[in-house]
Amino acid sequence: MGFREQINPDKIPLHIAIIMDGNGRWAKQKGKFRVFGHQNAIKAVRDTTEGAAEIGVKYLTMYAFSTENWRRPKKEVDALMELLVHTIADETPTLNKNDIRLLAIGDLKSLPPKCFAELMEAIDGTKNNKRMSLVLALSYSSKWEITEAVKSISEKVKKGELNPEDINEQMISDHLTTKGIPDPELMIRTSGEYRISNYLLWQLAYAELFFTEKLWPDFRREDLFQAIYDYQKRERRFGMVSEQLEK
Repeated sequence: MGFREQINPDKIPLHIAIIMDGNGRWAKQKGKFRVFGHQNAIKAVRDTTEGAAEIGVKYLTMYAFSTENWRRPKKEVDALMELLVHTIADETPTLNKNDIRLLAIGDLKSLPPKCFAELMEAIDGTKNNKRMSLVLALSYSSKWEITEAVKSISEKVKKGELNPEDINEQMISDHLTTKGIPDPELMIRTSGEYRISNYLLWQLAYAELFFTEKLWPDFRREDLFQAIYDYQKRERRFGMVSEQLEK
């Protein structure tokens, strides 16, 4: 019996976040350049996205490119941006076919103009889809996001539009790029690395973490189902004790 058949359909996480890691190592294992791994990662993105929609996940956020990734060799960054442009254009019809809406978070204006334009076009072209939202984290880092939120809130205080004592958790959440998106209940990271890497630090406060040795290009929907199955076996207490949850 596969993991798909063992999953409780009434306990599907509303939002899953993924750190897609291991493309470079996957390519190196095959004696190829790193960009070869990025090219083959598209299959994993497509299969995982379709699997998430199939099982009832409503939000799937994928860490596609961090602000720190700009420090990589220019040749690799340029290849990644070009690949991103072509992938978004090629996959938009599939998103519409599967009734999936595309969203993006991050410092999007820092993307190359062609990439930004293609992204905005795809977001607009899928805006009416209802089945699931696929959120791409592009030129994103959580420290950048929180810093920008602090700046925005501070500016409102400075202008007298906001009293400091009115600042609370919800207000901070409303100034993040994920405003309107529920916090992830489950975060998956591939490639055997056990860290969050500046990803959704505020939003992952109570998320369950699942780490797998599998490199991202080899990740498929059955691996997603395994992570969800593992998630469903855990007790989510949110600071309480087990006895309180049983009441």
